[in-house]
Amino acid sequence: MKVLIIEDEKTLAHEMEAFLIKAFYLCDIAYSFQDAVKKIALNTYDYILIDLSLPDGNGLELLKQTKKDNPDSIYIIITARTNLKDRVSGLDLGADDYLAKPFYLLELQSRMQAIARRRFSISQELLSIGKFNIDLQKRLVLFEEAEIGLSRKEFDLFSYLLLHKNRVLTRAQLSEHIWGTFVNDDYDSNYIDAHIKNIRKKLNQWADTEWLETVRGVGYRIRK
Repeated sequence: MKVLIIEDEKTLAHEMEAFLIKAFYLCDIAYSFQDAVKKIALNTYDYILIDLSLPDGNGLELLKQTKKDNPDSIYIIITARTNLKDRVSGLDLGADDYLAKPFYLLELQSRMQAIARRRFSISQELLSIGKFNIDLQKRLVLFEEAEIGLSRKEFDLFSYLLLHKNRVLTRAQLSEHIWGTFVNDDYDSNYIDAHIKNIRKKLNQWADTEWLETVRGVGYRIRK
């Protein structure tokens, strides 16, 4: 999952980045309103964490501006402001949650995970497809009780496809959300294809994976 941290307090921004990277998120940082606008124009993010008090603009205006072009992102307001008006305004503009400073990084991660569970209709940390179970918290893929050894990137790719089941994801989308960069040449495209091939090979040792489809000329889909 890819995260944009919009925070002008550089120490806090880097603390958030380091913590989320350890939790297997990909992170970009924007220290200002204009920096955030540029990054959002060039990339898509699963999470956008917005500080309301930016040196060159208001976080609420940034939320309003970016929500129109990025409706699928999860937005969390992070700010030292405590008045109810700002909180209500943020939620009315489409923010998914509001976290007041100071806060614990574990609480931030917990809220991000809770919103994702609601967004993807996940009742627990265990996803299932066929006879395979995916434990998102422990980062394990199981066939019944047997653990299947996927690499870190293979797990990220497989779980991301499963979270978006029935939706065709292009190679560009998969590359950006899993590796942090767009596919821009045949080498990168083949790199994604090779990971899918390895996932199929490992899973097919246990059961058929017809539900992991190649959409010719576009990308991949897990069809429930």
